[in-house]
Amino acid sequence: MPETYEGVATIEKVAALARRRAFVFPSSDIYGGLGSSYDYGHYGVLLKQNVKAEWQRALVQEREDIVLLDSAIILNPKVWVASGHLAGFSDPMVDCRTCKLRFRADDLENAQCGRKPSKHPGETPECDLTEAREFNLMFETYVGAMREDSSRAYLRPETAQGIFVNFKNVTSSMRVKPPFGIAQIGKSFRNEITPGNFLFRMREFEQMEMEFFVPPAEAQQWFEFWVEARRRWYVELGLRESHLRVRAHEADELSHYSSATSDLEYLFPIGWSELEGIANRGDYDLRAHAEHSGTKLEWIGQDERYVPHVVEPAAGADRAALAFMVDAYDEEVIEERPRTVLRLHPRIAPVKAAVLPLVGNDSALVERARALYEALRPHMAVEYDASAAIGKRYRRQDEIGTPWALTIDHQTLDDGTVTIRDRDSLAQERIPLEGAVELVRDRLPEPWSPRA
Repeated sequence: MPETYEGVATIEKVAALARRRAFVFPSSDIYGGLGSSYDYGHYGVLLKQNVKAEWQRALVQEREDIVLLDSAIILNPKVWVASGHLAGFSDPMVDCRTCKLRFRADDLENAQCGRKPSKHPGETPECDLTEAREFNLMFETYVGAMREDSSRAYLRPETAQGIFVNFKNVTSSMRVKPPFGIAQIGKSFRNEITPGNFLFRMREFEQMEMEFFVPPAEAQQWFEFWVEARRRWYVELGLRESHLRVRAHEADELSHYSSATSDLEYLFPIGWSELEGIANRGDYDLRAHAEHSGTKLEWIGQDERYVPHVVEPAAGADRAALAFMVDAYDEEVIEERPRTVLRLHPRIAPVKAAVLPLVGNDSALVERARALYEALRPHMAVEYDASAAIGKRYRRQDEIGTPWALTIDHQTLDDGTVTIRDRDSLAQERIPLEGAVELVRDRLPEPWSPRA
């Protein structure tokens, strides 16, 4: 595996493309923005929805042992006492008296003083740092009309605890038996000290988490299964295997509840960084909530009774979307003309096919093109584009990541064929207009799912 990033993508290039092509915009932009806060545009919404849909398809639709949940963002604050977040969910923080910026004390080698460089040669501003102190990462809010301690609540820093506190509800209402999982996609909030690198680390982000409840003796084998299953999911959706690795945590890295954790790391332009974590959480969470709530959270079978252990694959939808964009980003020169292209896997591409009349103001071509567009729409995300020269429309679809473009030209009127252009190879072929919908549907790869 390469130790340093190999490719033309940079975070800056991907962010620029994302803004130019309506994937991601800086949030509150007309007011100067808000640090590490972003809004998804049309194509970004479609991309992230596709990522989430593929996750849900692989973990829920294609399996019989995982059910869905959508828990509240604001939970009873006692949940965070029991989970340990209120007491221990913090980072060591230092402040700089020179530049007034705040840094993580455990990552000072990557910190840079925010003071403007000196005009005098040889002088370099240096930070004058305070002593480190703990900084809780949870956002506080208040429930009700009064701002008092009794009404204090928190925006959830993870979706997992909403799953654990619903364990009894799920087992009593659904036909589930260990091993089984509860999956959830939803927003989480962390008041990060040093967010950054575009979508990589934000204060408001979306998680895709699954808690897999198993008999204690089976925990290790299920942990190993989910590490490999989650790795294969990214590969099947297009990430280069050479840019994806599994890194097992050392003993001193493990969380207090974990007996084993492995990170799936992707080689971003900023270096190897976590894409998803898979943890063997043991029975810590269910026991903690049982103790604090006074409610037994255990599995009771005909001849057995135990507190299940939990294997947790936890991924970020935003970070996954960024990884797919980075991996797909490419630049090349075709016939002395530069081309930027997102070689996204067709299953996660925002638009699967574009229908383009060769001449946008030719009524006969427009009529045929609109008819093909309407025929494709019930089956997939498809776009109709009749503005600008055909070459510019091709380039726009390349940057959006559209795998195929179907062009209606004057030959279509003569023999009933259309040109289909492949985004990656640029190959063009004539196909019958009559069977174009079925042909494009057949070219979409079948979904992949893990099997136990």
